[in-house]
Amino acid sequence: MSVDPGSYSALSVRREGPVDHVVLNRPERLNAPDDVMVDELLDYFGSLYFQRSTRVVILKGAGRAFCAGLDLKNESGFSVDPSLGGPAKGLLRQRRISEIVIRMRRAPQPIIALVHGPACGGGFALALASDVRIAGRSARMNAAFVKLGLSSCDIGVSHLLPRLVGACIASELLLTGRFIHAARALQVGLVSEVVDDEGLDAAAAPYIEEMLATSPLGLRLTKECLTMSIDAPSLESAVAMEDRNQILCTQTQDVREAMSAFKEKRRPEWRDQ
Repeated sequence: MSVDPGSYSALSVRREGPVDHVVLNRPERLNAPDDVMVDELLDYFGSLYFQRSTRVVILKGAGRAFCAGLDLKNESGFSVDPSLGGPAKGLLRQRRISEIVIRMRRAPQPIIALVHGPACGGGFALALASDVRIAGRSARMNAAFVKLGLSSCDIGVSHLLPRLVGACIASELLLTGRFIHAARALQVGLVSEVVDDEGLDAAAAPYIEEMLATSPLGLRLTKECLTMSIDAPSLESAVAMEDRNQILCTQTQDVREAMSAFKEKRRPEWRDQ
């Protein structure tokens, strides 16, 4: 990691063994990302690719919201005023923001988003870029960009959303900017479950336990293969990736440990070797 996460100011990162608890920590602004948060999100998620001690990431927001979208009021932030630097500077700023979701999808660790309150615009993108979403009953999500004179197709949303809910519902949400609330998000498969807001951490616990019960390499390769297979051009392409991953796993000490543990009716002791 290029920066010690303990020095972050807009993010809070708490490590519990192999689990990172990452909190968007600007509650006074409903966790709207400013330049500092963007830098810290880029740094944190960029650090995960070659990092093996973290196996699962929990992402949530402090206070009343998951993330209410980019902070358009901060002086150093993301104004769309064309007088502030022109298209070249604007594109560079845009690419810095969109790079966050690319790094989230590239990270080999599963990311579980605990969504409560508003998850709008960029916050919606952070939720979509996670692998599992658990919603509090207060959760409401939307692609707010179209209501600001922009396109709703931003920060990876046009790629991620239709793959989660299908083209029809994605079109509805993107073309209108309307909110999707927790109950309907569950109905259409956008979230895995809906719980009371205060029960979000408890709801994540079984997912964490079950993910940590898998082999480290097997878990990483499962996320990688699932991501690639969603966009695979053919069944053969997906199967080729699956075959490669299975053979890689069979060469590890962990798979031999798993076989022994199965026969001995005990939990495996993973070494990531």
